[in-house]
Amino acid sequence: MTKSSIAPATCRSPEGKVALVTGASRARNLASKGASLILNCTSTQICNDLASELAEKFRGKHMVVQADMGPLEGPNRLVETAASMLPILQLDIIVNNTGIGKRGKIEEFKIEDFEECCSVNVRGPLLLMKAALPYLPNDRSGRIINVSSVAATSGILYAMTRSWARELSSRATVNSINPGPVMTDIWEKSPAAELKGDIQAFMSLVPLGKIREGIDDKRISKETMGLRPVYVEEIAGIVGMLVNVEVDGVQAR
Repeated sequence: MTKSSIAPATCRSPEGKVALVTGASRARNLASKGASLILNCTSTQICNDLASELAEKFRGKHMVVQADMGPLEGPNRLVETAASMLPILQLDIIVNNTGIGKRGKIEEFKIEDFEECCSVNVRGPLLLMKAALPYLPNDRSGRIINVSSVAATSGILYAMTRSWARELSSRATVNSINPGPVMTDIWEKSPAAELKGDIQAFMSLVPLGKIREGIDDKRISKETMGLRPVYVEEIAGIVGMLVNVEVDGVQAR
């Protein structure tokens, strides 16, 4: 495996680019735009099924790399395994989408929960960036997107986003997306009472507006959230926007 020597880019659209996506069980948007994906998620079977689906529907070559972002060795294993599977690796796009959440009041919170959140949500992206550094473009055509949330470790990741944007300004743009509660199939299948305890406290921090008649699921939205949630497709749309050349000046957001 050799690291590539990168010439100035002539095309900065996602087509033909390589994107590493963690927490990638639902990653489809970048593949639809012609990018080749390195998929990382906790379920190898889900990622394998997704890679097969993407190969059938879109251009590009897609691979699955199993690595846990929580342990110290996880991020480096992800990058080096991907490097060993390709003749030349250049990471044009990195989407840090792995994250976990724990809730509880001060008197209830456990140090183990805090450490786990920090390991996955903060240390994981940092170590991934360190491992990926030799494989980033040298012409500012790179795109790094941190998908975060609205509480606790999210503040640290946002601060790192701003710092990385300055440090990597000649190689990539670095931005964050902070959507808050996102509607997934896990939530759709969960009892309303359970969702209410997990989500409602966050909704006041995510001013997305009132529930839209005929669009937002009433059981999920009205009974548990009070406001409409964020949808996976909306986040994917923002990622798709941030990887395009038209937003080359969007930095540290």
